[in-house]
Amino acid sequence: MVVAAPGAGKTTRVPPALLREGRLVLLQPRRVAARAIAARIAGERGWTLGREVGWQIRHDRRFDADTRLLVVTEGILTARLQADPLLTGFRTIVIDEFHERSIHADVAIALAKQAWRARDDLRLVVMSATLDAGAVAAFLDDCPVVDVPGRLFPLDVSYAPGQSVAGAAVDLLRETTGQVLCFLPGAPEIARAVEELERLRSRADLADAEVVPLHGSLDAAAQDRAIAASERRRIIVATNLAETSLTVPGVTAVVDSGLHKVARYDADRAIDALVTERITADAADQRAGRAGRLAPGLVRRLWDARDRLRPHREPEIHRVDLSSAVLDVIAWGGDPRTLEWFEAPRAGAIDAALALLVRLGLIADTHAPRLTGAGVEAHRLPMHPRLARIVVAARDAAHGHGGGRGDVRRTVERACEFLADGRRLPPRAAATASDLLTVVDERVDEPAFCRAIFTGFPDRVARRREPGSPSVLLSSGAGATIGRESGVHDAEFMVAIDVTNGIVRIASAVDREWIVPTASEVVHRFDAASGTVKAAVVRKYDALVLSEHSIAPDPEAAATLLADAWLTRNRRDEDEQVVRRLQFAGLGVDLPAIVRAAAYGRRSLDEIALPDALPAAVRRDLERLAPEAIVVPSGRRMRLDYGADGGVSASVKLQELFGLAETPRIGPRREPVLFALLAPNGRPVQMTRDLRSFWDRTYPEVRKELRGRYPKHPWPDDPWNATPTHRTDPRRRRSST
Repeated sequence: MVVAAPGAGKTTRVPPALLREGRLVLLQPRRVAARAIAARIAGERGWTLGREVGWQIRHDRRFDADTRLLVVTEGILTARLQADPLLTGFRTIVIDEFHERSIHADVAIALAKQAWRARDDLRLVVMSATLDAGAVAAFLDDCPVVDVPGRLFPLDVSYAPGQSVAGAAVDLLRETTGQVLCFLPGAPEIARAVEELERLRSRADLADAEVVPLHGSLDAAAQDRAIAASERRRIIVATNLAETSLTVPGVTAVVDSGLHKVARYDADRAIDALVTERITADAADQRAGRAGRLAPGLVRRLWDARDRLRPHREPEIHRVDLSSAVLDVIAWGGDPRTLEWFEAPRAGAIDAALALLVRLGLIADTHAPRLTGAGVEAHRLPMHPRLARIVVAARDAAHGHGGGRGDVRRTVERACEFLADGRRLPPRAAATASDLLTVVDERVDEPAFCRAIFTGFPDRVARRREPGSPSVLLSSGAGATIGRESGVHDAEFMVAIDVTNGIVRIASAVDREWIVPTASEVVHRFDAASGTVKAAVVRKYDALVLSEHSIAPDPEAAATLLADAWLTRNRRDEDEQVVRRLQFAGLGVDLPAIVRAAAYGRRSLDEIALPDALPAAVRRDLERLAPEAIVVPSGRRMRLDYGADGGVSASVKLQELFGLAETPRIGPRREPVLFALLAPNGRPVQMTRDLRSFWDRTYPEVRKELRGRYPKHPWPDDPWNATPTHRTDPRRRRSST
């Protein structure tokens, strides 16, 4: 482990010094830095670039069989380790700028460690300016740590919250004789700053200054021009790729916006998205150090001096989609769940990546992951697994058709741009689009290519809710609206490639026949309108229902649904009375179980007969303690009504209770029955729980009021000895005739 301060020269001096033992591969996280470092080493050593020292990055290389020091980017080292797990062509692996903790660097160090353990002669060196050396040393079996102190010239750091980058750059250009390096988060911000600087540069004292952008979306030639030495005064406006190994000549002043863009997994879009965030304290120190390598420097930070930055950056392995990294590990022959990571990712993130790779058809299963045939082909392509899967599918579908590709071309370009998450199509995404379009234009018709897109986004299918409606349901279960710019106008099914804020921005049509159900299940539903249980076999694609046909309900499932409905809905009066009688009687029964038993074999609420499901002993106790009815003196059975308040009542015509002095009492509490004494017309004239008091005190007044209105009914002076009846008085009927 080598720890050296920024500017100490570790990147260009340590690797050449290790060449005595044999060939060396130097890992750099950034493409522009890899080329620049190789050129710098060649210049310092008097070597020929492309012979003794060279580079290899995606889509570009400059080395030959005699190259002894090869500078590569992270994906290249991983690919070499996959092809040759022991890396037999090299004696030393140097991993530089490991503190940046990209996901590719974490994969590279994990695979390199396995090669180092398998080879006694292989040396592994990790270099960093700000990383905790102890953690790396422990990971590498307590390897030695070499601490190389660096020396920076004094820095004058000032803070100017609210000032623009362009304004600060112009100020510092006047205050120093060197170049001014400005840090901004991304290409769009750089473009705006360059435009403002060009306006300010028109002033006479700045007319000779040159404004130069530097970011990853530029082609190699433009990047090389930005870091080349220049006799003219320069304002270089760069992203964080200029923070570390990359040397921008002549810089004596730095303007730091305090912002950078980091990739974070966007669960709604199912991809990594670039998010603008505050930089960390170690990044701010590294940016400032760029001004103090050649002479005393000036640093202008565009935030408040009282702001506190997070000390260290968060490793990519904890914030990005792991599908590419997991595919790399599987292609190497390992299992990402058991790999000896420097810092293991979350188990859930690995599981999600494995699930996606299975869905894409790149691995067969998640238990013992191995590449499928399509996976082998896709892994050879330097692109995201989704796009690689599209290319493989498009190649398989090639059959010589041509013409009519306009909409498809635009879909390809936008899909590539979407996965690259850039407003402009950066070089790597442009190369991917070119590769895809070559397949489309030459050999694949539009339907076949739409199907290929479907294979790359199988988890992004959407279906219109109604024909012609812009409203769709996504296979995730969420809703969205088709944007006019989506490219899909009338298809029922589509791949919703980009869904932002509920709007489908990029889409591709999907034929219903391509969609194979992901699940088939029997669904039981309680239909509230009819009170019945219905069942159907439902075939689904994730959350989308593809088909449904009715079947006979399963008795167990139907009983559960009916019981739940019975227990939660407003029950019929007769059912409610049974429940209240059980409560009145104090019979501790498992009501849900009894209801479920009553519902077994039934298909509707109307068929549930709760008393029939009660055990015989419970039915006997219920009839004894909370009878359904009582016999009144007239000889008739009168229904008892059990109230929600725990009381019991009965409605009886007054004449049917003649001679009854004591109010009946029932239940374990000997609760008196509340009688509603009815007039001949059925309306209550008195409510009482004390019949004796009623006959003695209240009956005479009631008799006086009612006998004139109902002369055919008996109204004896002595109710104690009168015959109870529910009929009229026969003597009064005869006299009236």
